[in-house]
Amino acid sequence: MSKLLEIKGVCKSFPGVKALEDIDIDLDYGEVHVILGENGAGKSTLMKILSGAYQADTGEMFVEEQKVLHNSPKVSESLGIRMIYQELNLVEELSVAQNIFLGKEQYKGIALNKKQMNENARQMMANMNILVDPNTLIKDLGVGTQQMVEICKALSTNAKILVFDEPTSSLTDSEIAELFRIIRMLKEKGVGMFYISHRLEELKEIGDRVTIMRDGKKILTTAADQISMNEIIEGIAGRKIENLFPHTRKEPGDCLLEVNGLTGEKFRNVSIKVCAGEIVGMSGLVGAGRTEVARALMGIDRCNGGEAFLVGKPLPKNNIQKVVDMGLCLLPENRKTEGLALSLSIRENTIISSINRLFPGLITQKKKESQVVSQYVTDLNIATSSIEKLVQYLSGGTQQKVVVAKWLMSQSKVFIFDEPTRGIDVGAKSEIYRLMDELTKQGAGILMISSDLPEILGMSDRIYVMAQGDLVGELDAGEATQQEILRMAFKQHSPAVEEVG
Repeated sequence: MSKLLEIKGVCKSFPGVKALEDIDIDLDYGEVHVILGENGAGKSTLMKILSGAYQADTGEMFVEEQKVLHNSPKVSESLGIRMIYQELNLVEELSVAQNIFLGKEQYKGIALNKKQMNENARQMMANMNILVDPNTLIKDLGVGTQQMVEICKALSTNAKILVFDEPTSSLTDSEIAELFRIIRMLKEKGVGMFYISHRLEELKEIGDRVTIMRDGKKILTTAADQISMNEIIEGIAGRKIENLFPHTRKEPGDCLLEVNGLTGEKFRNVSIKVCAGEIVGMSGLVGAGRTEVARALMGIDRCNGGEAFLVGKPLPKNNIQKVVDMGLCLLPENRKTEGLALSLSIRENTIISSINRLFPGLITQKKKESQVVSQYVTDLNIATSSIEKLVQYLSGGTQQKVVVAKWLMSQSKVFIFDEPTRGIDVGAKSEIYRLMDELTKQGAGILMISSDLPEILGMSDRIYVMAQGDLVGELDAGEATQQEILRMAFKQHSPAVEEVG
């Protein structure tokens, strides 16, 4: 049987960088072809060539055995190629139907035929078992449902090839299950799909074949069921990673953070402890209230009751600077908008929370700043040509290290990591985990909020589970299982929950 898509010998260079080198890849009808690789491996460049956003320097592309001579976004669209980006391309103020038919509106005479568009959108979604009123505004839908609308939008033009770029990074477990149901349905209809993700566990569930890329080159292509997780990790990282989760569990030291009955707008009566030398995981579904607890402890959000102590001293409420000065810090889930100033350099981001301590008279010395920051760059193995490089140009893993450097410099005692490795490739994940382990060896305590169950189980000493704003239990990480955490997170003991895990 002929291939749906073939790419042969594709090369692409940018000034000073060879982004792709002699890439061969293909796609079958009704196949999910997973593409893996670290940030900068060339995955996005290859997909942009497929979509016509970039032109290859050399190489050929065939769609259903037809050679594509001069690809462009318009040509790519005419061939049935659609991209489903991580950042969805929808207009929030328009309805579901208006988004699905945006740019291909239906008219009755010269008037927009909203009734027909709504009916067509309803029928299209019904065929995929998506029950959404087509008049609903996009801004009123959850991220998972918005993604389903994006898929319908692509299929409204008879898409043959879909590219999913990190589709599950912001989805709940139930939304991921729904997405995978849709993908399986599309496979049955013969749609071919490229699937890019950092969540390695997904490839075994949804992928038929896997291609690993590194430094602009294709390392291998094989059937998804013919490669082990260790082989995948080593292929992506280019080195043997003996232990992805390096945390060595030991007897905890003195209590650093004690929280009693903390209550806020989205959580109630939360009591937890974090001791020196331990990583305490906090698990639960999206919306369980975990991030809100962290924000309340930091003084970002208001609390309605309860108390918290850091090294025996009461944590002030609603005063971020005093909390930071006492030694509590938060590495937020969205590091780009909340943890870093993207337009500033590595040096400026690292020093920003420690200026008062390093320069009491507020007269800064750039030479001293550079010496101190350079030491942290060396200690944390931050990959950069200069500490003056803007953080917006760093990979996700390197950006996370800069956030760690910032709080190390401020002499924090307890680190709250919120989704510490979201959107980070496996090689960078191992580095972040190593840093976290090193922090505990130096006597720090870590509260790690994570939706990644292997991460929770692999890196935690103890695990708290939250559900719908309540703290529903505490588990010893050495004895906990994914199924047990999920049962608690769903607040039920149904066998059906086990299937989710």
